Amino acid sequence: MLEKYYFSKAIRNPYAAKRTEQVTILLKPETADYFRALGQQTGIPYQTLINLYLADCAEHKRKLTFA
Repeated sequence: MLEKYYFSKAIRNPYAAKRTEQVTILLKPETADYFRALGQQTGIPYQTLINLYLADCAEHKRKLTFA
């Protein structure tokens, strides 16, 4: 190991701004099971699938309708 490190030519991580925020949500067991099963079918982690679904709703400004 070096005694000193020089960071004068270092660059910032371009992906740092794209981080995710950890939140806690309560899901019905059936909902969690659905996304876990979908994750196993697709090979995508279920948390990522939930995030993709929510991001799509936010991007398209979808509103929940109650029947």
